[in-house]
Amino acid sequence: MTHILAVSGSLRKASFNTGLMRAAEQVAPDGVTLTGMTLHGIPLYDGDEEAAHGLPEAVKAFKEAIKRADGLLLVTPEYNNGVPGVFKNGIDWASRGPNVFGGKPVAVIGASPGGFGTILGQNHWLPVIRTLGMRPWLEGRLMVSRAGDQFDAEGNLTDESTRERLREFVAGFAAFAGP
Repeated sequence: MTHILAVSGSLRKASFNTGLMRAAEQVAPDGVTLTGMTLHGIPLYDGDEEAAHGLPEAVKAFKEAIKRADGLLLVTPEYNNGVPGVFKNGIDWASRGPNVFGGKPVAVIGASPGGFGTILGQNHWLPVIRTLGMRPWLEGRLMVSRAGDQFDAEGNLTDESTRERLREFVAGFAAFAGP
């Protein structure tokens, strides 16, 4: 059994990216569990707080989920042509202490209301992935453009063509990440 942890980099209730993450959970092939997680509850990184109190409980849970997973799927929005601050903050917290990222298979997908579907945000993750020593899967790419036409008001993926592309992406990544 291959276990993938998918993390949405958005805190918005009806987020396209959280919806894409939920859809990925639904299309995971047999023999693969894909568990979604958001970054709710992770505070802004503060080295003084870390020195005084250690890692917050939400960060400990996040790190443990990463550690247990065979692969990590980053479901990223794109803000101002880059990585969203809330997402980078969560990864920064998780990088503290013992390394849970080294050698971890990783893939990046994302959805955007614009026409480029998070291409720049996804590219912006590459130096972070390299620095953390992760093993990126570069065989597949999934960028959902014009997401407002592909998700309903609650953030659920409604476009069957995108769902099929997601199914193929998840299967490919799971084969790469599998034990």
